[in-house]
Amino acid sequence: MVVEVATRLHFHIVAKDEIGRFVVNPLEDIRPITLQVSAIGGEGGGVLASWIVAAAQHAGYPVQSTSIPGVAQRTGATIYYLEVFPVPIANLNGKRPVLALYPGVGDIDIMLASEFAEAGRAISNGFVTPDRTHLIASTHRVYAIDERSNMADGRYDTDRLYTAAEERTKASYLADYRQLAQAKGISLNAVLLGVLASIDILPMTKADYLFAIEQSGLAVGSNAQGFEIGFNHEFEKNRAASGATSVTAETNESSSSKLQSRVHDEFPIFCHAVLLEGITRLSHYQDTDYAAQYLDRLAPIWKKENDADGFGEVTAETGRQLALRMSYEDVIRVAQLKSAPDRLERIREEVGAKQDEPVVVVDYLKPGIDELCSILPATFGRWVMGFAERRGWQDKGNFGLHLKSTTVTGYLQLRFLASLKRWRRGTYRYTEEQASIETWLADVEAGLDLDPHLALEIVECARLIKGYGDTHRRGTSNFNIIRDKAILPALSNRLAIEGAADVIANARAAALSDPEGTRLADMTEEIENSVSSTVAD
Repeated sequence: MVVEVATRLHFHIVAKDEIGRFVVNPLEDIRPITLQVSAIGGEGGGVLASWIVAAAQHAGYPVQSTSIPGVAQRTGATIYYLEVFPVPIANLNGKRPVLALYPGVGDIDIMLASEFAEAGRAISNGFVTPDRTHLIASTHRVYAIDERSNMADGRYDTDRLYTAAEERTKASYLADYRQLAQAKGISLNAVLLGVLASIDILPMTKADYLFAIEQSGLAVGSNAQGFEIGFNHEFEKNRAASGATSVTAETNESSSSKLQSRVHDEFPIFCHAVLLEGITRLSHYQDTDYAAQYLDRLAPIWKKENDADGFGEVTAETGRQLALRMSYEDVIRVAQLKSAPDRLERIREEVGAKQDEPVVVVDYLKPGIDELCSILPATFGRWVMGFAERRGWQDKGNFGLHLKSTTVTGYLQLRFLASLKRWRRGTYRYTEEQASIETWLADVEAGLDLDPHLALEIVECARLIKGYGDTHRRGTSNFNIIRDKAILPALSNRLAIEGAADVIANARAAALSDPEGTRLADMTEEIENSVSSTVAD
């Protein structure tokens, strides 16, 4: 076998001998093979690095490893940097290579990422380069702190991550390795080690890696099984097609044929994936009549967009945001999700519990006046909410609950709350949400009469409204400010249509970037000045 190994000055042709060892000459031109492991807490990055070191030592190669601690959990990753000199110590004639302690930008041969965003972080930092880096990354996501705390949908765009991985690497080996590991009840790091061995960049043999696993004494049987799964894994060639198939299949199985037919018959193909997902979500959230109401609300949006020679972009985005708004989070929804039949099984798989091992789940709840009023009858709930607001009690009525949902009593309590969904249409929160939705949709229709881009920005403002309690109040307040100061003036021609879409987009960005509302206040002052000048003209 002949392979190419990068040297510090140029490339050398290197051959493996009859037992698979690298034999190289001359020694002074050889550079070490560099490897970086980026792992988040709890995924065994340190064990993975120790296995690689042990495999190199067993094979007789010089190796050095350095760990660079990151910040706790998902604000950063712990980096393990390794260098393996691809010449056996026995062939170095008493010499020892000088190995680096820290990774250099553009100087990584193999990048191992235990989570997809960590691969993106390595690419953006310049460690991964298309001329030399082989990327091994699990495509599952563990959301970072800034993704979770974002006031809108702060998730990173995984499609961009895929594109970057394909364009910025010499070769990429991407798959949801965590799913593979969980399906077999084994560790993710063992699967990644198997993939690393299979790409045959490091000089160690398969036997060396298996020896390292055995020597560690850590769950040897299951880790060896995980190694074999990774070593023999076949990578998907058409990611997009496989993803689209799975989503469509799930939607077809869970949606009524009547609603599906309406989607296909009444809306353009551009909208189908979003709307099918919407009717599935809302059928589960409430019932099929609620999902039918969802399509009824979208029909006039598509009619106006179609009349304006649109292809469905506004309708599709309205459908996405409308499904989220109609499935707002209340006590009933939380109980429904926490008492779902498959939830305990998912938790057992995530923690790796065996069938004979008990698992106790404690749900921490902290309902307040908002949450309690949300399930009261509309008239009574409105009165209680107004009474609390007048006395400033909105943020003072929260109380903590620790509910063991794996006990009969705890589970029955959740099921009782979930069963209240049959009366949801008569609750205070339902009537408030539906009125707000109708007002928003009327604004979207009015925007379509003027400019599709304006309508699309009005649709996007729904991203401000989410969650419950203080989060929901703050988002609703920001939405109403933008509606009063920007959307309504634009719809009434008090704000120039040519720049109205940009004004609304900037106001929304200001609201999403600043929980305190300072940027939005500054932005609305500028908008008011623009409105005044337009009226004066």
